[in-house]
Amino acid sequence: MMTDITREHFVIQLTDPARIQHARDLISGATQDRPHVVGRIMKRSAPYNARWSYHYDPNTVDFFDMAPEVCDATIPYVEDHLDEAGGAFLPGLVWCPWTSRLVREVPAS
Repeated sequence: MMTDITREHFVIQLTDPARIQHARDLISGATQDRPHVVGRIMKRSAPYNARWSYHYDPNTVDFFDMAPEVCDATIPYVEDHLDEAGGAFLPGLVWCPWTSRLVREVPAS
């Protein structure tokens, strides 16, 4: 689960073992490298993140230190402007919230 400057929570799904380990290392404090989340969003809810009308495509989730401003937005801002995503707002549906950080692991259900 991640949060951002708004303190909202957003659940991400990771499938790559190396990225899962990196996420666990971020949560435990074992690393501070590449602390922010980036990936391509899908404009539909996911069962594990039902509060929001969008989610990250699990196959595209990665981590970053710095990213271009064009993909930065808060969790609620993306929700409020989802119909615009993929155009001038979040081109290619790539979302990289600059204030994102992981807060805890959610067990697979």
